Amino acid sequence: MYTSHEDIRYDFEDDPKEKKTLKPHPDVDGGWAWMMVLSSFFVHILIMGSQMALGVLNVEWLEEFHQSRGLTAWVSSLSMGITLIVGPFIGLFINTCGCRQTAIIGGLVNALGWVLSAYAANVHCLFITFGVAAGLGSGMAYLPAVVMVGRYFQKRRALAQGLSTTGTGFGTFLMTVLLKYLCEEYGWRNAMFIQGAVSLNLCVCGALMRPLAPVKGGSHPTTEDPGTLRPHSTESVKSGAQPGIAEEQDGRPGPEERDCDLPAQECQGQAPPRKNLCALRVLKTLSQLTLRVRRGFRDWYSGYFGTASLFTDRMFVAFIFWALFAYSSFVIPFIHLPEIVNLYNLSEQNDVFPLTSIIAIVHIFGKVILGAVADLPCISVWNVFLIANFTLVLSIFVLPLMHTYAGLAVICALIGFSSGYFSLMPVVTEDLVGIEHLANAYGIIICANGISALLGPPFAGWIFDITQKYDFSFYVCGLLYMVGILFLLIQPCIQMIEQSRRKCIDGAHV
Repeated sequence: MYTSHEDIRYDFEDDPKEKKTLKPHPDVDGGWAWMMVLSSFFVHILIMGSQMALGVLNVEWLEEFHQSRGLTAWVSSLSMGITLIVGPFIGLFINTCGCRQTAIIGGLVNALGWVLSAYAANVHCLFITFGVAAGLGSGMAYLPAVVMVGRYFQKRRALAQGLSTTGTGFGTFLMTVLLKYLCEEYGWRNAMFIQGAVSLNLCVCGALMRPLAPVKGGSHPTTEDPGTLRPHSTESVKSGAQPGIAEEQDGRPGPEERDCDLPAQECQGQAPPRKNLCALRVLKTLSQLTLRVRRGFRDWYSGYFGTASLFTDRMFVAFIFWALFAYSSFVIPFIHLPEIVNLYNLSEQNDVFPLTSIIAIVHIFGKVILGAVADLPCISVWNVFLIANFTLVLSIFVLPLMHTYAGLAVICALIGFSSGYFSLMPVVTEDLVGIEHLANAYGIIICANGISALLGPPFAGWIFDITQKYDFSFYVCGLLYMVGILFLLIQPCIQMIEQSRRKCIDGAHV
């Protein structure tokens, strides 16, 4: 069943619903759970960190290809956007193959996209090699990293997600320094080739994503990896009958002999030919794979379009609209700040300590602190989430008013700290729909974020090409962000009105 929006524990609720307590899995909140945090941490460094550092490469592409700022910004926005937009479709891969295989394949595709981009002849080639290929690989590695942390933690889930997503801050700081050094020493093409080799470490991170083992004597809702067949399915494929018939009975041939299933005249008096055994094993493997794909597709389809669709939850739909408007306001500073610094003649001060590095470092502390605060029993995760959003949108409005390095540094620090609410997004999503639908629901949310990231930076560059200023870009994106926050406040306001009206009716009866 879906978890309703009332489970988010609004402060004005008098009688929140009780959550169902699940029997804890022995590996949940255990030793290997922290390996999931470490794996997710490095995935955020290699994927989100490198994408937030693309402002360095954006300057190089402007000088190399001499295209407009709006067109060149599409390369970075395509990579960021596709990484998140493919989330719902990556959910199908997770349901079919599991998180480990999906992440490993994603690491290979991402590295291939970086390497091919080193040979791009123009911006349009970068759209395909970097925007689409590297973005697709990033999405295939990113979503499993988030989902696995959610599966391995219950008590300290917000803190665990906060620690893992601090990799975005560390990665932004490290990748900015690394890409800047590589571009100065070897040129941007060789820098992208080297970064492709570094991205192969995503395969190592994916190999650490071990699925939770089934619990003896009963299964836990989070113990079953989507890509893992249930124990009875393999036996049913072997026997060609219903589950339970696969056990050997007295006087009947064993499982290996039943796999043969050859005519009686061929099996009597002689062993079956080796060629037939190999062919039957191939057929059995294909039937198991087909069964796995069908089950994965059925789970994925029912999660999005079934009778218990995620879109029947009004609060979750409002959350999607918020994601559509919000993410671009966070992405735009990373892409355009290096050029804004050049326009303000602050390059010397920015070279000593880049503004994007300030956002990255404070972003680390913001995620850890907000995650720890949200885990306190007397604090509502939803309230922390909303306050951080308000702080971020105010910082976006104020940023164009600052024309000194010190002023920009203060605003960038506020942006970095308040954007730490990203560590709470999986927790809020799980409170909305439940742990069993986290992969599909979070895939939808990051897809909406991806659309916002896809359109935001080109939109800011397009406005600059018209007005020769970035000020209006931040004002417009801040207004859109406010619209997204209003969607989050619609449902709580409706509940407050209904509760007040119910109290008035009760008072009238008395």
